[in-house]
Amino acid sequence: MSTYFRSIPFLALGLCGLMVSQQASAEIKVGYVDFQKLMSEAPQVKSAMQSLQNEFGPRQRELVAMQNDLKARDERLAKEGAIMAEADRAKAEKALRDEQREFSRKGGEYQDDINTRKNEEIGKVQRYLLDEIRTYSAAQGFDLVLGEGVFYSKPQLDITTQVLELLKTKPSIVPNTPRPAAAPAKPPGAK
Repeated sequence: MSTYFRSIPFLALGLCGLMVSQQASAEIKVGYVDFQKLMSEAPQVKSAMQSLQNEFGPRQRELVAMQNDLKARDERLAKEGAIMAEADRAKAEKALRDEQREFSRKGGEYQDDINTRKNEEIGKVQRYLLDEIRTYSAAQGFDLVLGEGVFYSKPQLDITTQVLELLKTKPSIVPNTPRPAAAPAKPPGAK
């Protein structure tokens, strides 16, 4: 076989390398977003938390009033219990225990309800913020935007402030967007 035919694969490999190096030398625009900073400073997050406070504030005030009432009744029973008739004291102690159980039940329900709603609101806001980051990044021509897991970056790469400024121009209430339907589960063994 001639040296001409043996040199064709090397020539092709060299051309491929040249093409790859030209693409690699093209400027890539990279940035990162401090998502925790967005979650603490974005007006949409503050609005969602205020909405939760408005929604659960009355129940929280009711629980605080109930707690104060129970404390006052407990102190009164401790002071007056020694001079009360045995039957009256037993009746008052039972009523106090019943009220304390009711308070514990209501407190547990309150915590469950507020945690559930907080998780829903935070999830909704996070999806909104991610959409806004994607929109901003595409509009500004970024090739890559990083979030969690960045151990070091030059300050010039941080676009968190710009995204925050964009978010401040948007409504502070996150719009309700329908969540995509989950794909139906495949039966075991299906391909």
